[in-house]
Amino acid sequence: MLLGTYYDGIEIHREERIVYGRFLVSHRVISTCLAAGGIREDLEYLYNHQSCEPAGHDPAALRLVAADPKGYRSLVCRQYELPDERCASLGTAANMRNAVTKEACFGDLTVVAVCTGGVETNAGRAGDPASVYERDGLYEKISAEEPVLQGTINTMLFVSRELAPAALVDAVMTATEAKTAALQELNVGSRYSDGLATGTGTDQIGIAARLRTGRPLSSAGKHTVLGELIGKTVCSAVKAALICQDSLTPESSRSCVRLLERFGASRERVKASVVAFLSKRKGTLFAANFTAVDKDPLVTAAVSALVHIRDQVAWGVLPESCIPELWATYGAQIAAAVSGVYDRLPLYRSALAQKSTPIFRDLPGLVGQAFALGFQDKWPEEGGEE
Repeated sequence: MLLGTYYDGIEIHREERIVYGRFLVSHRVISTCLAAGGIREDLEYLYNHQSCEPAGHDPAALRLVAADPKGYRSLVCRQYELPDERCASLGTAANMRNAVTKEACFGDLTVVAVCTGGVETNAGRAGDPASVYERDGLYEKISAEEPVLQGTINTMLFVSRELAPAALVDAVMTATEAKTAALQELNVGSRYSDGLATGTGTDQIGIAARLRTGRPLSSAGKHTVLGELIGKTVCSAVKAALICQDSLTPESSRSCVRLLERFGASRERVKASVVAFLSKRKGTLFAANFTAVDKDPLVTAAVSALVHIRDQVAWGVLPESCIPELWATYGAQIAAAVSGVYDRLPLYRSALAQKSTPIFRDLPGLVGQAFALGFQDKWPEEGGEE
């Protein structure tokens, strides 16, 4: 099915488990494709293919992706009647019906981003511990952590103007930063460390720029219009794709548990840590209304501030020697947000100072203490300790 034609240079099609760009005129392509990667000028198609389901699926053909990239590309191209030697391919577990296309124009310059994405299982931060080492074309496991192949952000980018080879590389940098900005705005945490995610472990990209349009553009950096258009389209397309694939929205990110997930939090763990500090009656009341507290805007804001402070300590911006004061101050803000009784901030701060910890080893547990302190005061008339 034809999804659209852009700048009289490309057609975007979707068929079953593939979305592809068909070049109507010659393009210079840079891609991470294992079979036709690097910079090429002899390609006619750039495609994104769903190679498996997001969970519990390991089809035999998937093993060819790394072992025999050209063979795998041939299998895909035969299925969709594409000329395999003229194709650059991206692979993912994301549903192609969740692919999102965004277009931006300025003068004679058009940028089209087509993105798919999934981050729930494979989000990672640059510099996270590796799980495999490549030797002689084979991947050796170097940790007990099993590498996750499902969960990928794939970007196809099409540009109406010719880009010099260096500008193509520059475009990859800008598009990657835009992807990371999208994850930052959605508070996506790494699944392999307690840091914020910058991508996934299997992200891929392909960029195609139309040839013979005059003097090639020399830069795709953030100061250029091209860089601005790349940043806007990719960031917007990635966020929209994550809504479709993972139901990940700004609203779903407004959750204390979501903010604390990268520190080992879960709904049940946070709930249990709060209930442990409350009477049976108030613990039952809190548990029954956990979602309301978890997604309360002021409570989420206070937890977000504490998480940010924790990151500042981890990054060395703030000294560890200040942790007791930081925890007591920002923990008190959480307690006050839960109770709504802000004139008790000094009392909350004093109470939490007694429960301080030298480092933020158990951030979900600390937040649970603050929740309990605030919830205790939210309904003082309930009394009835049991």
